[in-house]
Amino acid sequence: MEKRIKGSCTTILVGKKASIDGSTIISRNDDGHEALDPEKFVVINPADQPRHYQSVISGVKVELPDNPLRYTSIPNSILTNGIWPAAGINSDNVAMSATETITTNSRVMGIDPYVAGGLGEEDLVTLVLPYIHSAKEGVQRLGSLLAQYGTYEPNGIAFSDNNEIWWLETIGGHHWAAKRIPDDAYVVAPNRMNIDDFDFNADDTLASDDLEDLIAKYNLNPDFEGVNLRHIFGSATDKDTVYNNPRAWFGQKYFTPDVEHDPQDQDLPFICHANRKITIEDVKYVLSSHFENTKYDVYGDGSEADKTKFRPIGINRNHDVHILQIRNNVPDSIAGIHWLAFGANTFNTVVPFYANVDDTPAAYKDADGTFNLNHMYWLSCTTALLGDTDYDLYVDFRNTFALEAMGAYRKIQNDTDAAIENGADVKILKDANEKLSNESFTRQTKLLGDMVTFGSEHMKLRYNLND
Repeated sequence: MEKRIKGSCTTILVGKKASIDGSTIISRNDDGHEALDPEKFVVINPADQPRHYQSVISGVKVELPDNPLRYTSIPNSILTNGIWPAAGINSDNVAMSATETITTNSRVMGIDPYVAGGLGEEDLVTLVLPYIHSAKEGVQRLGSLLAQYGTYEPNGIAFSDNNEIWWLETIGGHHWAAKRIPDDAYVVAPNRMNIDDFDFNADDTLASDDLEDLIAKYNLNPDFEGVNLRHIFGSATDKDTVYNNPRAWFGQKYFTPDVEHDPQDQDLPFICHANRKITIEDVKYVLSSHFENTKYDVYGDGSEADKTKFRPIGINRNHDVHILQIRNNVPDSIAGIHWLAFGANTFNTVVPFYANVDDTPAAYKDADGTFNLNHMYWLSCTTALLGDTDYDLYVDFRNTFALEAMGAYRKIQNDTDAAIENGADVKILKDANEKLSNESFTRQTKLLGDMVTFGSEHMKLRYNLND
């Protein structure tokens, strides 16, 4: 099997009673090992969906049904390692984000080893999203594929519809467990096994058929009482205390500031409740964060030891951030919103693209491996790189940009929603997405230009006779 260095992401899930407008929200930073790996935003129409699928990395072959749904997708631009679709919303308003790389332990590997010729992150959206009509059905389809083909890596996968959010984690080569996220709750999931308390007999859980028996047969439960899947199947390593747990801690600190935790705690809760209703802007802030207002902020005033101690959520290896929102209280034709931004998340904004379209704007669709500021991926990456050279110098530009841009996007969205509710044809959604793309591209270009103009006056390479 071709070796692909794994990336590492951060996931946020928000139930419909925890969000400000009654939407379900699943979101993730799609991070890679390398700083740059161009991505596209596309729509896969039924005619374009493969019927005979073969993975590039593992070579696994999967025969697919002949009735796929249309879906949005965020594939790699360079297909050396396969498509890697990352996330999308299908034409039945079901969303999927795949994957969050997670952890395991040697006890699991001794029972159910990984399958070199099995499924992996490269494959999952393509094999599942076009064929599901609810979030729970997504769990069931993926579970059956894992049982049949196995997997060569541990992953967490999110599914949502307008009513439910489900989170599935793979266990060993063929096993898995999933939990429905309570409507009034949120989750921040880093690169570790995240599900903790688990009741095999509850209505809000699903698992591979023999998972409960597996725990008993091989004496896997280290706890005297209860079933905690993170304790049983996950890890509690030194790396978790600096790479994973602090990210969950910061997200929980932001959404639930009155609860005190240690950033290195191995038992930070999976299911959490915020002290307010959560907005898209809140989710974007956390997915862009670097431990702001703590001594661990890489751009802050802490010691060098503190600033480099923990892995931040926002990082140079963010290739995209997607926030998949399935709205209630609007017509089904406009329920699915695929919020999207490219590049490191410190100097970009998410754009609320309508999912019910058959094509996407060129600025978001056509990026390839050649640097080109006409493509949003490269424009966003360039802005983030310049911002990183002197964060304090440029952050006010970023803040003004984000506030004004998000307001402009929401105005386009509000006008489009109103038109649809007043009987306009859904064909206007494609035009609305073009407006959103043009607005985003214009504002991102202006941000970069303002930063270049202002920053040029502060270059070290300067000389003035009056100095």
